[in-house]
Amino acid sequence: MLGRAIAGHVPPLGLSTLRWLLPSLMLLPFAWPHLRRDWPQIAAHWRILLFLSVVGGALFGALQYVGLQYTTALNVSVLNSLAPVFIVGMAALVFGDRIRPIQGFGIATSFAGVLVIVTRLDLSALATLRFNVGDLIIVFNMLCWAVYSVFLRRRPKIHWLSFLVVFGAGSTVVLLPFAVWEQAGGYPFQPTLLTAGAIFYVATLPSVVAFAAWSRGSDLIGSNRAGPFLHLVPLYSAVLAWLVLGERLMAYHVLGFALILAGVWFAARK
Repeated sequence: MLGRAIAGHVPPLGLSTLRWLLPSLMLLPFAWPHLRRDWPQIAAHWRILLFLSVVGGALFGALQYVGLQYTTALNVSVLNSLAPVFIVGMAALVFGDRIRPIQGFGIATSFAGVLVIVTRLDLSALATLRFNVGDLIIVFNMLCWAVYSVFLRRRPKIHWLSFLVVFGAGSTVVLLPFAVWEQAGGYPFQPTLLTAGAIFYVATLPSVVAFAAWSRGSDLIGSNRAGPFLHLVPLYSAVLAWLVLGERLMAYHVLGFALILAGVWFAARK
């Protein structure tokens, strides 16, 4: 929702850079004791940590904002729902993971719930979708997220604060030259409350809270079972629109919620 709202007002590469620079600096004092203890592991596994930073931090964060410059929120909602499928496919391709029938059923069920919400039970809305370069960027971005999620199992056993600071620093180093190029090309930050709010938001909830929770959840249940939880995003968006914006809660919302929750339950079962 925010990504679409700021399209054209906040430079995507600059925002992506600040998304990782600011939390890395804010968390550094708290992470310092853990970084000192974990440094041998970090130095020994710097390649996988850099790889995760490039794919899951630099590429994923930047391409999501870039893609939203060229496509619609509806298209993004549908295309983002491909992530669980990509995660399952990537895990099978790279690590030979097998998906059980009940997990496949859960993914399909939760995906149906997403379609119910984004189409408002009018499947003809799918016929109006027009795909463009922005949609291709989002699809590629979902592949990046799948790669990141699957390869998280290879990260060293270090404290989550150590991981976030190293991850954020690596993402910042990769993104910074592109952000400078973007600024030099005439796409500066606009000095508005929207810009300040966007920077504050992306530097806290999506970068710190969401990434820490996703990393820990994937550690506990595995990427295949974690993937379908991404289908909860449209559910959260609809609930927030109802609570914050006063939008009406419709019957298709309830049906979509039920399908998503049922699908996540099936897919997350052992």
